[in-house]
Amino acid sequence: MMQARHVTQDRPLVLIVDDDSAMRDAVGELMLSVGMDAIRYGSTRELLAEDFPDRPGCLVLDVRMPGISGLDLQKQLNARGVTKPIIFLTAYADVPMTVAAMKAGAIDFFTKPFRDQALLDAVGQAIDVDLRQREANAQARRNNELFSSLTVREKQVFKQVAEGRLNKQIAYDLGISEVTVKLHRGNLMRKMQVRSLGELMKAWATLSQN
Repeated sequence: MMQARHVTQDRPLVLIVDDDSAMRDAVGELMLSVGMDAIRYGSTRELLAEDFPDRPGCLVLDVRMPGISGLDLQKQLNARGVTKPIIFLTAYADVPMTVAAMKAGAIDFFTKPFRDQALLDAVGQAIDVDLRQREANAQARRNNELFSSLTVREKQVFKQVAEGRLNKQIAYDLGISEVTVKLHRGNLMRKMQVRSLGELMKAWATLSQN
């Protein structure tokens, strides 16, 4: 494995896995030439032996490698809930293989040799996807932390609001006045840091309690 040079937390990081040392070095140098860090691995086992760096980026995987193949690695990562975008490289592509990789969420699939700019474009797209995923995950964590600050009653009202219940229906179900329901709604919206019903519903969709 070859570590990235000049590593910083905000620079994109590309993880390259290829048993062909010349290929992984070429891809690594290409990434470095446009300001992205790269870590190179000679096998999927090397990658799996380490924790994933907490940085925006993607994986560039050779499909056919000794031991765990790139496609097998994709399946393992999906099973673990690791959503890091993947770009596949292969010298021997076929339609079923390509379809399987894309259905499982791959960003792109390149046959060697490939154009440098085409790979860079795909990596840029993959990093954009990862950045959006990271922001969504961070927002979900924030929403769950805010939700934990609600009182039991506010959580009950929140749930009923999310189910589309009207204030008077919520009041009847919980045995409280409609004025009290409105008070709880105002409090929970303030605590959840939202300003509209639409924002509140989006926050509800991210909660692990659902």
